[in-house]
Amino acid sequence: MLTGSIVALVTPFRDGQIDETGLRRLLRMHLEHETDGIVPCGTTGEAVTLSHEEYERVIAITVEEVGGRIPVIAGAGTNDTAKTIAMSRYAQSAGVDGLLIVTPYYNRPTQRGLVAHYRAIAASTNLPIIMYNVPSRTGTNLLPETVAELAQVDQIVGIKEASGNLDQVSAIVHRCGDGFTVLSGDDSLTLPILAVGGKGVISVTANIAPREVARMVRAFREGNSAEARRLHNHLFPVSRALFVETNPGPVKAALALMGLISGEMRLPLVPPSDANLRLIRETIDQAGLLAGTEQAA
Repeated sequence: MLTGSIVALVTPFRDGQIDETGLRRLLRMHLEHETDGIVPCGTTGEAVTLSHEEYERVIAITVEEVGGRIPVIAGAGTNDTAKTIAMSRYAQSAGVDGLLIVTPYYNRPTQRGLVAHYRAIAASTNLPIIMYNVPSRTGTNLLPETVAELAQVDQIVGIKEASGNLDQVSAIVHRCGDGFTVLSGDDSLTLPILAVGGKGVISVTANIAPREVARMVRAFREGNSAEARRLHNHLFPVSRALFVETNPGPVKAALALMGLISGEMRLPLVPPSDANLRLIRETIDQAGLLAGTEQAA
């Protein structure tokens, strides 16, 4: 269920508030453009800047708009286990299909602390949990042996791996086997991760190229490696441009250039510099994305 191209959805803002119209527009686009799943309120959704009420509203709108047609995997991770459990319980009550739980940031728990954290969350919910390892943002690396230990917990079904280390991804696949889902957390590495046993991606690039990302993953999983490689090469410069500054600044700027939402950010994040905005515009234009989301690769 939690495989394929899953979009790490941005949270659109307008005049300091959640742009509910823009959010619904994005969700409808993903339903129409082959996206396999939605992650609201993750890192790309600027979840740490949302109030409790805003978090609940984004989850509620997403569940309502998607209407059960594809899975909704709510971002619910914080650096406080008790708060993460509370958010997970709300998301479950709202009708989501799974949870994405990032490793605690800033307080940098040990591997034993990470095991205790994820076990406590799993004991509090019936939902499937995807762990999220992104050491560059959290300061903590969820090691393959720790992942293998946590994979024995019934509710913990997979990991979004954004360490940027293919050896680590390979070690997780080797230790955990085919029954555990490894998802790419780095768009530019999605095809290599698929090649070593990954089953999909939680994608920033899918915000602006949902159909192309979905078709790349599908092509590889159906054995059409030449088509998957073509789409990877098509999307590679786009994926790199979307990380020229801290995510989600570049992808929000791209969505604004495409006329889908405003590019508004919440402090301390700010929109890309003029030079990087030109790079983003040129890159997505060369990829055919400024022609509209109907443009295929």
